[in-house]
Amino acid sequence: MGWTLDNQPLKQPDLLDELFRITGKALYFASAFEAKCRFIIRVINLTDYHEKGGDIFDTEAVTAVLKAKLLGKTIGDMSKFPDFDATDIEVLERAKDARNFVAHESANIGWPLSIVSARHIHEHLARLRQETEALAAGDNLMSLWVFKVQEKEPAPPGIQQAYPQWVQEWIFKTLDSGAIPEYAEDERTLAEKLHALCSPVGRPAK
Repeated sequence: MGWTLDNQPLKQPDLLDELFRITGKALYFASAFEAKCRFIIRVINLTDYHEKGGDIFDTEAVTAVLKAKLLGKTIGDMSKFPDFDATDIEVLERAKDARNFVAHESANIGWPLSIVSARHIHEHLARLRQETEALAAGDNLMSLWVFKVQEKEPAPPGIQQAYPQWVQEWIFKTLDSGAIPEYAEDERTLAEKLHALCSPVGRPAK
């Protein structure tokens, strides 16, 4: 079937709605994480440019310093500065991969939607939960640096500790509450269905 939607009813309409609601929230964090990374590397690059005697009134040079880069390149640039240790870069690299999954694969549940089963949705959600955990770790680290830059003081430790759980609860709370109904569906394979159709009814066992 080439089309994403067809004229058949969805097996799990409420669960699919929840999946797409979750992916929307996850995408928000993916976008925020990338924006924070770009903000911090621009601050670092501009500070480095100024400390090396760069002319802040040279519009062309400053624009080049502030030019946005792809997320992978941005994190690579961060690794050149001593404020980011190997563990930080590892967290950010993992968060970058999670961001890519959320942006490109989190809603790719297969097609047509009418054949998507509850089992497949839950398997997809389990992967998405793992990726959002990694994404939250990177976003937590970037949020720490954004706070330092904007507030000129260390971030409150309580927020850093609580943040990952806040993210998971905000994204998955409704799903985890058990409030999303699931509907009975035929889990048999095509071969099992054909066998049942072709088997004589009521034949006595030998």
